Amino acid sequence: MKHRIGYLGPKGTFTKVAVDALFNGEDKVSYKTIPECIDAVDQGNINYGVLPLENALEGSVNLTIDYIIQKKRLKIISEIIVPIRQHLMVHPSNQTSWEDLNCVYSHPHAIAQCHRFLHTEMKHAKTEYLSSTGAAADYVSQHEELNIGAIGNHLAAEEYGLSIVKRDIHDFQNNHTRFVVLHKGDSEHYSKRLEVKGYKTTLMITLPSDDHPGALHQVLSAFAWRNLNLSKIESRPMKTGLGNYFFLVDIEQKIDNILIPNAIQELETLGCTVEILGSYPYFLYNGLSI
Repeated sequence: MKHRIGYLGPKGTFTKVAVDALFNGEDKVSYKTIPECIDAVDQGNINYGVLPLENALEGSVNLTIDYIIQKKRLKIISEIIVPIRQHLMVHPSNQTSWEDLNCVYSHPHAIAQCHRFLHTEMKHAKTEYLSSTGAAADYVSQHEELNIGAIGNHLAAEEYGLSIVKRDIHDFQNNHTRFVVLHKGDSEHYSKRLEVKGYKTTLMITLPSDDHPGALHQVLSAFAWRNLNLSKIESRPMKTGLGNYFFLVDIEQKIDNILIPNAIQELETLGCTVEILGSYPYFLYNGLSI
């Protein structure tokens, strides 16, 4: 029986790149919004949901975080880090030089990531925002009569039959996005194509209701003296009033039988509420076609 994989679509987005890198042969279903994809996992319409969690330049994808926390209690069962490589693409019948395009379409983040290129080598061209890089590629593919281009990845060019006329036009070469796989269970997901690069455990921590000076220091100390390395700590509003926050913590280790459970027990003794959002392998994708 084939699994059904949901992702933030349409085709040709970086999320689809992550899906294709992790899964092979499964049915893949695109969703227009992050909440729709998460709801589909929760309702059993799909087995797994793949969504962006964090970008090196833009920071956390708050909608993914907040909807997991506030709406549905799904587990993170794996993660893949994908390099963000943006290319300029046109309809294959367009014989005009890319320097003479009238307009360039893409997602606002993609256009921002290519700011230097657009404002030096293409400052004459207008930029127009669409809902995704895939939607931009789709639009260009359907309007061969227009002298326009799209910014997107190699998959978008392949999916919509476009020609890449200028590669790697992004400003920063070290831009990456973290994508997580969500599932109703907590069993880890392993890719048949990629090697495991490490493990993470993600916790949601709420401080005691009688907040006091040094509370966050006590939380961090529970990890520090156990030599548990934290790769990320982030605060998010609890949406119950100003000044009320929970913390997301990524531990660079798979959950074990001693260190992490004892750290959680110490935090609960301090009056904190702790929830495990997932303990999972993570993978790195090299950005090449699969």
